[in-house]
Amino acid sequence: MSDAAPLLAVEDLRTVFYTEREEIHAVDGVSFEIAAGETVGLVGESGSGKSVTARSILGLVDDPGAVEEGSIRFRGEDLTEGTWDAHRGDIAIVFQDPGGALNPVYTVGNQIREALKIHQNLRGREARDRAVELLEDVGIPDAASRVDEYPHQLSGGMQQRAVIATALACDPDLLVCDEPTTALDVTIQAQILDLLDDLQREEDLAILLITHDMGVIEETADRVNVIYAGEVVERAPTRALFDDPKHPYTEALLRSIPGRTPPDEQLPTIDGEVPTPTGPATDCRFAPRCPAAFGACDEVHPEHEPVGDAAVDRTAACLLHDDRYPNETDLDGDPGTDSPVSPDGGESL
Repeated sequence: MSDAAPLLAVEDLRTVFYTEREEIHAVDGVSFEIAAGETVGLVGESGSGKSVTARSILGLVDDPGAVEEGSIRFRGEDLTEGTWDAHRGDIAIVFQDPGGALNPVYTVGNQIREALKIHQNLRGREARDRAVELLEDVGIPDAASRVDEYPHQLSGGMQQRAVIATALACDPDLLVCDEPTTALDVTIQAQILDLLDDLQREEDLAILLITHDMGVIEETADRVNVIYAGEVVERAPTRALFDDPKHPYTEALLRSIPGRTPPDEQLPTIDGEVPTPTGPATDCRFAPRCPAAFGACDEVHPEHEPVGDAAVDRTAACLLHDDRYPNETDLDGDPGTDSPVSPDGGESL
């Protein structure tokens, strides 16, 4: 991060869902920053709170959920104080399912023109011409004809490009991409990621990239936040995190990447499941799945501690890095016995 004020600063964000039986703390104290023109990753397993974080930032949390605490500052202005509507065009989102994001009864061009009308006050021929330009910008061939087609007439990859074009019609400074490639095949995934990279350079966009795929993070993000059970457990520059993970959960995620395991070996998985946080954390939520856990992990909620090179802005919320709780566990233990991953059972990413 530079010394300049961040474009987006999320601090101690807490989003709670209320049911008849319990409170679910889906986002529980999440903090991170995004500078103009950079890509920041938010990565974790399904159910870790990634998408709820995205919806919280955009003011899209529906009942029975609510943002209860924390701040979401965009250009210094706290959106939680009711100013989301004033920044609708400044922050745009690309959802996971392009088919669900596009209205099936309107042409792609109509949907882009509607965004142009609302956010850039363009109408008529000018709006249509700009819609064609946006489709061309996102790599849709024969855009002048495709602008009059309906979503079902486009392939999944073309639909996602159309969704990105619609988001760009808002003229955003921040693009939130919530699993933008999950529903696509591998070849199309790479094309969409290349497109986002190109658009970022050309438009100086800031991107919040939300994914469960560590490979996508490695290729795309400048910095990364690893989230588990509603909490960020490690934050670091991407290269530093991949070269030297400091949290057992991060290490487990990295070992679960296809391609890092020899072809004749089974892909490692993480034992157990992400817990549903039904109250404020009083211990380490990863401890039940962590072979590096020791006694204090069941009693103390870890806070973020600086780790690694002092010149690099990175922290981890793990008692292994807290001098107040000495232990005899080696974070880089024997993969056969002391690894956070297991070759049988658990969840593969």
